[in-house]
Amino acid sequence: MKKQKSFRLLFLLSIVLLALVGCKSTSVADENIAERVKETNKITWGVKYDTRLFGMMDIKSGEVQGFDIDIAKAITKKILGENGQADFIEVTSKTRIPLLKNGNIDAIIATMTITDERKKQVDFSDVYFDAGQSLLVKKGSSIQSVTDLDASTTVLAVKGSTSAANIREHAPDAKILELENYAEAFTALQSGQGDAMTTDNAILLGMAAENPAYTLVGGTFTNEPYGIAINKGQEEFLGKVNQALAEMIADGTYDEIYQRWFPNETDGKVD
Repeated sequence: MKKQKSFRLLFLLSIVLLALVGCKSTSVADENIAERVKETNKITWGVKYDTRLFGMMDIKSGEVQGFDIDIAKAITKKILGENGQADFIEVTSKTRIPLLKNGNIDAIIATMTITDERKKQVDFSDVYFDAGQSLLVKKGSSIQSVTDLDASTTVLAVKGSTSAANIREHAPDAKILELENYAEAFTALQSGQGDAMTTDNAILLGMAAENPAYTLVGGTFTNEPYGIAINKGQEEFLGKVNQALAEMIADGTYDEIYQRWFPNETDGKVD
């Protein structure tokens, strides 16, 4: 009889503990982020650790660095003051929304394009980087925009991306050579197998930064702007992020950060 009572007691305790754990995980994701970050004086950002110029782990310092990182730090200070703390957690394209939904991070700033499909799961801030498809060519090339691509030119793209389809739409006469990845495509450009390489301007800017003999031309010919993703139901926090962005653009903070990572470039900059 005592064993039965003990078993029932343990069973009931287990149910209570499970319920408490469930309530806790739910509350973390659903609580008012604007109030919580004010109390903790900290905002936790989901960022990339492997995207050159935007979010890249620096081996020497052991810190993640990039445009996204500096924008997140500046927003944090605008919202929380000079002593506000910006914490960073690594995300990938696959993990970033689940981590946001679970309450592991407060916001995503990770080269994330604003799309109607994603808007069904998250809310987006105003645009902080005006991304879009562009062209990378060797300096001195006669190709200066997508309109210069014709039957005599070969454009390098990555298999499985939308880049090739966009080129076919904007320059139907151009030849297209599709490679397995960005490294192969750039190597092909260097070896003269193509006249231009095309993909998102953010990726091309990173390549140009590492290879000064190459440059972006013609601006962007598709519209794929980056936004900061915030969980649904967090309108107050979203408003604070947008206000911070607006203040950064007005007082020159945004321009200073942009020039730090993209000197002498205008592609991607928002006004």
